[in-house]
Amino acid sequence: MSYEPQRFDFSIPVRVNLSSDTQTKPSRGMKEAMAAAEVGDEQAGSDPTVWALCDRVAALLGKEAAIFLPSGTMCNQVALATHCRPGDEVLAHETAHILGSEGGAPGAISGVMVRGLAGPRGQFTVETLEAAVRLPSRYSPPQRLVAVEQTANRGGGSCWPAEQLRAVADCAHGHGMATHMDGARLLNAAVALGVAADELAQGYDSVWLDFTKGLGAPLGAVLCGSKAFIGDAWRWKQRLGGAMRQGGICAAACLYALDHNVEGLAQDHANARALARGMAQLPGIEVETPETNLIFFDTQGTGMTSQQFAGRLRGEGVLVSTSGAYRGRACLHLDVVAADVETALAAMRRVLRR
Repeated sequence: MSYEPQRFDFSIPVRVNLSSDTQTKPSRGMKEAMAAAEVGDEQAGSDPTVWALCDRVAALLGKEAAIFLPSGTMCNQVALATHCRPGDEVLAHETAHILGSEGGAPGAISGVMVRGLAGPRGQFTVETLEAAVRLPSRYSPPQRLVAVEQTANRGGGSCWPAEQLRAVADCAHGHGMATHMDGARLLNAAVALGVAADELAQGYDSVWLDFTKGLGAPLGAVLCGSKAFIGDAWRWKQRLGGAMRQGGICAAACLYALDHNVEGLAQDHANARALARGMAQLPGIEVETPETNLIFFDTQGTGMTSQQFAGRLRGEGVLVSTSGAYRGRACLHLDVVAADVETALAAMRRVLRR
C-alpha cells in the first residue's frame, strides 16, 4: 500500500495552528544566528558550530558525547540499531513513538522487535517491566533494551517522575539490558517538574533532545551517550544518510533555541492549561488535564468524529490533530500566544453551535 501525503489547502488562512509544536517557524533572531554561523563539513568533523552544540547538549544531559542528527526519529533508530542486533527485543510502552509513529522502522532498519508494555498515560511501572522479563532461552528473542518516552506523547504529554525513571533504569540494568530515552520533549518535562534535564536522563545509556518542537528550530536533534556508544552511532548516521555537511547553519538555530526558547516552555504549559479549561466547558467535549503543552480531548459527545471536528475547525482557520476515531490533540508552542487561545476557543464554540 502506497501513501501520498495530502497537499495542504493554502486557500484557507491559518489563524491558530495547534496541530503540533513542529509547526513553529524560526524567529528573526534565529534566522540571523543561522546566517552568521561559522560552518565546515560536519561529517569530516570540521564544523565548529556543530561541535559546540554537541558539547553543550552532552553537558546538559550529563553524557560523555553527542552526535547531531536531522530528526528525532533518526535519533531513535540510530540508538536502537547501535544498542541491538537483528532479532533482539526492545521493551517500551505500547503507545511509544518507536512502536506506532516511525513507519515500522525498528523492524525495517535494525531488525528488532518492540514489545509494548501497558500502563496509564504512556508510562509503565517497574512491576510491569519486571513481569515482562523472560528467563534466557534459545526459544525467545534476547531482551536487549528498555526505552521510555519523556514526555509521553500519546500519554497526554505526561511527565515520567525522576524516581520512576531511575527505578526502571535500575531494573533494566539489573537484567542486563541497556536503556534509551526518547527525549523529544525532555525539556518540557524538566520545566514542568522543576527537575534538571541531566537528573531525568540519569541512568539512561542513550538520550536525545529534539529542537524542532517546543524549542522552535527548523530541524535537528542531538543524541547523547558514552563516547563508545556515540562512536558506534556514527556508522549508523552514515548508513542512514544523516550527514549534513555544513550543518552549522542548522546547529546555530539549535544553540539559539537553548539560549532564548527554553524559558518560554512554561508559558506554553500555562497556555495549554488555559485552553484545556476553556475546552472543558464546551458541550460534548471531554478534556484530559494537561501536564505540559499537549491537550488530548474526546469528541464523541458532540456526535462528530475527531476528524470531522478537526475538519470544521480547519474551515475556521484553526488546526488540531487527531489520534483516534474520537481522540484529538491540541498542541501549544511558542508561536501560539494567550490571545490565540481565545481565538481557538471562539472557533470551537462556533463549530459546536453549527
